[in-house]
Amino acid sequence: MDVLTLTANADAPFMNQQMAALEERGVSFTTLPVAGEVAADVDRSPIDYLRTVPDVIREAGNGYDLIHAHYGLTAPMALAQLRTPVVLSLWGSDVHGPVKPVSSVCAPLCDEVVVMSREMRDELGRDCRIIPDGVDLDRFQPEPRERAREKVGWDDVGDAYQVLFPYPPERGVKNYPRAKRIVKAADDLLERPVELRTVYGVDHDAVPDYMNAADVLLLTSDSEGSPNSVKEALACDLPVVALDVGDVRERLAGVDPSRVATDDAELVEGLVDVLRREERSNGREAAREVSIERTADRMLDVYETVAGEPVTTRPAREAPELE
Repeated sequence: MDVLTLTANADAPFMNQQMAALEERGVSFTTLPVAGEVAADVDRSPIDYLRTVPDVIREAGNGYDLIHAHYGLTAPMALAQLRTPVVLSLWGSDVHGPVKPVSSVCAPLCDEVVVMSREMRDELGRDCRIIPDGVDLDRFQPEPRERAREKVGWDDVGDAYQVLFPYPPERGVKNYPRAKRIVKAADDLLERPVELRTVYGVDHDAVPDYMNAADVLLLTSDSEGSPNSVKEALACDLPVVALDVGDVRERLAGVDPSRVATDDAELVEGLVDVLRREERSNGREAAREVSIERTADRMLDVYETVAGEPVTTRPAREAPELE
């Protein structure tokens, strides 16, 4: 099966992990990114998407079995051609944020729509396949904390608790100011100091080291789909304290110690409790439900349904060059 992938972020680790797992199952991919260069903290312009439409129409004529559009703003590009069936994957902010109108209009026109959580499906208001991004359990594994701290340069923290916030502080939806307030409140209540670590922009292969070096992951996002950081923390047995967004409550069901909160007071209470226990969680078993192997199998079923045929191995195509 040959699939044309449309994406605004060709470097997204979770997307590339999924594609690699599907390639092992006989799927061949060509990735066509949105035109133009863009900084990590700057949105692409509508002109960038419009410039890419002719490339999509031209490339789609090369006999693909389906087009997989990742993120709501790539859906109009995929639908601009009229022959090839379209699978649309929504990532979270394209359902909860300002992109929602585009996603809502395009979703009924696609052959299948994939979302990451029941919350996203309910927000979109239509039937969807619920397939959260998978976590690589071979890459994300528990490791002794002290060894991990040496790797990431945290071996001089003394007895201070280390709280991991794995997002850029400037990403408004992640609500870094709230994380700072929660950590400050916990620091006032505990005998040992509590430090907030903002870790982002590191190579994805290094992320497991930070997960294993930390004492807890703190998630204070205003909205989420199925946050990868939570699933990666589970795979490393790192406790999680998180707001009840996306599929967090489902992912943390039965995981101990961890806490799902609905407001600041519960976040503080949960963080203090988890830190005082000084234990790793039993999260790895829960992470198996969203392993990359299981989620790739579910996406493969979507592909086969849309294409109307089982996957067979074909030679990979060369990526197209944008003009």
